[in-house]
Amino acid sequence: MSKRQIIHPDRNPNFVTGAYSDGVIAENLLFVSGQAAVDFITSKFVLGTIEEETRRTMDNIRAIIEAAGASMDHVLKCTVHLSDIAYFDQFNSVYGTYFSGIKPARTTVQSVLAEGIKVEIDCIVSLSSIHV
Repeated sequence: MSKRQIIHPDRNPNFVTGAYSDGVIAENLLFVSGQAAVDFITSKFVLGTIEEETRRTMDNIRAIIEAAGASMDHVLKCTVHLSDIAYFDQFNSVYGTYFSGIKPARTTVQSVLAEGIKVEIDCIVSLSSIHV
């Protein structure tokens, strides 16, 4: 099996953090690592309301997906970590605007998150041209 790395288009190469890739393509799938409200130019978290952090997180995910040649319509599954499950309704109202048609499968849990962030999301994206 071959793998190909996908890098967020705004990632500053001087700020490579962590032992992970933004995204990895294997076969016809893109696996997007957990993303948060990060400014990829400075490699710093941009904290705000749950709505603001969700928007920035989803924009980061979309940029990685588009760098792989796909769109948000190709997302199959997301896993969402919220620092407080009480944020669910506000998170969900923003998250839902990023998808049309059939929404991806999703798991949402409350988790302890680093650096005071409120949300982290990873996803699996189909790169196959086969439509079910």
